[in-house]
Amino acid sequence: MIGDIFKKIFGTKNDREVKRIRKIVDAINALEPDFEKLTDEQLKEKTVIFKERLSKGETLDDILVEAFATVREASKRTIGLRHYDVQLIGGIVLHEGKITEMKTGEGKTLVATCPVYLNALAGKGVHVITVNDYLASRDRDILSKLYGFLGLSSGVILNGISTEQRKEAYSCDITYGTNSEFGFDYLRDNMVGSLDEKVQRELNYCIVDEVDSILIDEARTPLIISGAAEESTKWYQIFYQVVSMLDRSFETEKIKDIKVKKEIPFDQIGDYEVDEKSKNIVLTEKGIAKVEKLLKLENLYSPENVELTHYLQQALKAKELFKRDRDYLVREGQVIIIDEFTGRAMVGRRYSDGLHQAIEAKEGVRIAGENQTLASITLQNYFRMYNKLSGMTGTAETEAAEFVHTYGLQIVVIPTNKPVVRKDHADLVYKTRKEKIDAIVARIHQLYEKGQPVLVGTISIKSSEELSQILKDKKIPHNVLNAKYHAKEAEIVAQAGRYKAVTIATNMAGRGTDIMLGGNPEFLALAEAGSKDNEKYPELLEKYTKQCAQEGEKVKSLGGLFILGTERHESRRIDNQLRGRAGRQGDPGESEFYLSLEDDLMRLFGSDRVKHVMEKLGLPEGEPITHSMINKAIANAQNKIESRNFGIRKNLLEFDDVMNKQRTAVYASRNEAMSKDDLKDSIIAMLHETIYSEVAKRFQGEYKEDWDILGLVEYVKENYRYEITDTEEYKSMTIEEYSQKLFDELVESYNQKEEKLGRDIMRRLEKYILFEVTDSRWREHLKALDGLKEGIYLRAYGQRDPVVEYKLISGDLYEQMIETIKAQTTSFLFKVIIKDEEEEKNMKMQNDQEEIREYTSEDENGVENVSSDEVSEDSPCPCGSGKKYKNCCGRL
Repeated sequence: MIGDIFKKIFGTKNDREVKRIRKIVDAINALEPDFEKLTDEQLKEKTVIFKERLSKGETLDDILVEAFATVREASKRTIGLRHYDVQLIGGIVLHEGKITEMKTGEGKTLVATCPVYLNALAGKGVHVITVNDYLASRDRDILSKLYGFLGLSSGVILNGISTEQRKEAYSCDITYGTNSEFGFDYLRDNMVGSLDEKVQRELNYCIVDEVDSILIDEARTPLIISGAAEESTKWYQIFYQVVSMLDRSFETEKIKDIKVKKEIPFDQIGDYEVDEKSKNIVLTEKGIAKVEKLLKLENLYSPENVELTHYLQQALKAKELFKRDRDYLVREGQVIIIDEFTGRAMVGRRYSDGLHQAIEAKEGVRIAGENQTLASITLQNYFRMYNKLSGMTGTAETEAAEFVHTYGLQIVVIPTNKPVVRKDHADLVYKTRKEKIDAIVARIHQLYEKGQPVLVGTISIKSSEELSQILKDKKIPHNVLNAKYHAKEAEIVAQAGRYKAVTIATNMAGRGTDIMLGGNPEFLALAEAGSKDNEKYPELLEKYTKQCAQEGEKVKSLGGLFILGTERHESRRIDNQLRGRAGRQGDPGESEFYLSLEDDLMRLFGSDRVKHVMEKLGLPEGEPITHSMINKAIANAQNKIESRNFGIRKNLLEFDDVMNKQRTAVYASRNEAMSKDDLKDSIIAMLHETIYSEVAKRFQGEYKEDWDILGLVEYVKENYRYEITDTEEYKSMTIEEYSQKLFDELVESYNQKEEKLGRDIMRRLEKYILFEVTDSRWREHLKALDGLKEGIYLRAYGQRDPVVEYKLISGDLYEQMIETIKAQTTSFLFKVIIKDEEEEKNMKMQNDQEEIREYTSEDENGVENVSSDEVSEDSPCPCGSGKKYKNCCGRL
C-alpha cells in the first residue's frame, strides 16, 4: 500500500526514466527551427563536423542532441517522415543500450535511425538485426536514402550472397541482416585459414528488432555448423517400424491426472506413456518386453545397447510429440521446421541429436545422414559479445527478468504517440472444439457481412487450413498466411485492414509490416505497375492513396480491425503480439479469443476446474462461458510454461557458458596465429612443453632403473622421426637436464628440416598444420562435450550438481585437447615430407605401371565399387581414411 502511494506521488521507475529522457527530447526540438534553415549541403556537412569532434575527444553523448536533430531533418527531406517525440525517446533508450518497448504501429523502423546514425559516426560499424531477409532488405532499401544523404554507407546480409558481398556489407557503416546470418558468419570466420577470408569486423553496436523473438524465443536453439558424420541412417527406418508397432497408454495417464491409485490389468497397459506437459516419453515394462522381442535383444538397457535406446527415444518423440503442419511441414521431399513462435518455415534448419532423421523416417522422405558439430554458439553468447547491445519490440515486459538476467538489458516502456482505443474483449470458452469452430465461423461471417476487416490468428498450419476450407465451403472470400505462403507475407498482411477483408494467419501475423486501415496504397500500386520504375507507378500511387484513405474512414466507422484469436498460445507475448496488430496510431480496433476445453493449453493445464464450472452451470451446447476464474487459470498456465521455457534457456546457457570460455580461448589463439607471418617460436614452445611432459611421464619412480627409457625412445622415433642412440646417458642426468638435451637435439633436427625445405615453405606448413590439427581436435572436443551433456544428468542421482560436474569434466577434456594439439602439430611437422619434381615424376611412372587398385565406399543404398582412376575431389580418398579426397591426400 505504501508502495502504491509512493508510485502515485513520484511515478514508477519507468515513468521517471521517460521523464528524464523527455528533457533531452526538448533540447532536440529546440534545435529544429535552426536545422530547418540549413541547406542540404550544410546538413550533410554535419557528419564531417561530428566525426572531427569525436576525434578530438568528445563522446557520442556530447553530440547526441545535435546528431538526433540532424537525422530528424534529413529524414523529412529524404523519405518524407518526421520523428515523433516518442520515437526520439525510443531512440535515446536504444543508444543507452536498453530495450525500447513500443506498441505496434509506432514506427520502430524510424526509431532506430537516430541511434544508428549517432553510433555509426564512431566508424566501428553498427548492426541492425531483423527477423527475416525481407525486413532486412526492406529496411535497408528505405533508409539507405537517409543514410546516404548524411554520408554513411549501408549494406545488407542476405542468405545465399557470396563471401565478397558479405565482406563488403560488413565494411559499411551500417549493416542489416538476420540473427542467424550474423551468427553463422561469426562461426565461419573462426574456421577460415587466413585473415583475408574473414568477413566480419569488430562486434561494436547492435540493435535487435523484435528483440523478444530473437533473444528469447529463438535462444533455445543454438546455431550449429555441421558436417557429415559417418553414421548409418538405417537405424532410423528400423526404429520407425518398431515404434509403429507400439501402442500409447492412455489409461494410465488418465489415472495419473486424477491422482487415483488403481491397479490396471497388464493387458490394458500400453507400451509407453506420454507426458505432454514435460514432453517426455517413458516405456512401460510391457513396451520394453515388446521392443526386446522385435529387435531380438536380451536386455534393451544393457550398456552395449545405449545407441539403440537413443534411436528408440527419438523415434517415439517423432511419433507422438512432433506433428506435421504444426511443428514442421513436408515440402519437395524435405522436412522443414516451423518456428513455433513466428509460424515461419525455417529452411535449412534441422533438429539435432537425430530427431530430424527420425521425423524423415516417419514421413517416408529421404533420410539425410547424421551431422557432426563443427562449430556452435548460442544466440545468448553471440549477442553478449557486442560492446553495446539494445533492442526494440512491442512485447518485452513479460520477460523483463530474463532480459536482465541473461543480457543485462533494462526495458523502458515508451508511451504511444496517440492513446490506444482498441477494445479487448474477454475470452470465450466452449466445451468442445467443434462448438468453438462453429462460433468462430459464425463470428467471421457476421464481421464479413458487416464489412469490418478481421485478422484470424491460429497456432498451426493445420488449423489455419482447416478453417480456410470451412470458409471456402461457406463462400467467404479470404487470404491465408502461414509458412506455406510466407513469400507473400508482407503483401497479404498489408491489405488485412481493407473493407470486408478476412485474413487467416499463423503466429507470424506479419510482424514488421503495418496493417493500415483501408489498405496499403504502395503495395496496391506496385501490384498493378509491377515495378516502381514503371512510369505509371506515381499516377497509380496517387489513385490508390485517395482510395485507401476513403476506405480507411469507412473501416474506422465500423470499428477498425478485428483480431480473432482461435487459441491461446503458450506464451503471453505471442497473444499480445496478435492483439497488437489492431489499434495502431490511435485507430479503433477490437480483439477476442475463442477457446475450448479440448485446446492443448486448456487440456494440459487445469481444464478440469473449468469443466466442472461449466457442468455446474448447466450451459447448453454452443453456449460459451466468460469468467475471471478462466482468465486466471489461463494466465497461470502460461506463467508455468514461460517459467519452464526460461528454465530450459537458462540451463542451455549455463552449459554453453562453460563451452564459451573454451571457444573464446581457441578462437583467440587461432586469430593470434593467423595474424602472424612466422609461427616458428610458437611451434618450438609447443615442442618444449610436449617433450618435457613426455619425459616426465616416463621418468617416474625413485630408482632410475625403473624409468621407461625404451618407451621414450619408441615415442620419439614414432612421432619425431628421431633416433635416441645412447640409452644410458639419462642415468647421469636429472629429468630437467635430459629433457633439455632431448629438446635441443629435436630443435636442431627441425632446423635442418627447415634448411632443406626452405624457410617460406616451412612457415606455410606450420600455419597449415596448426590450423588443421586445431580444427580437427576442436570438432572432436565438441562431439565429446555433446556426449558428456547427454549423460551428465545421471550425476544428479548421486546428489551432484550436473552443471558443476560438467564444468569439471569439460575442463579436463579441454586440457587434454590442448596437449593433443601441441603434440600432434609438432609431430606432423617433423613427419611431413615434400617431394621434389624428380621424385614426383618417378612416383607417377611407378604408379602408372601398377595395377589400378579398387576400393569400396558404402552409401545409403548399399556398397558400390569405385576404381582409383575415378577419384574426384568429393570422392572417398583411396587411402581408406574415410575422408573426401580433397580433404585428405588431395590437400598437399
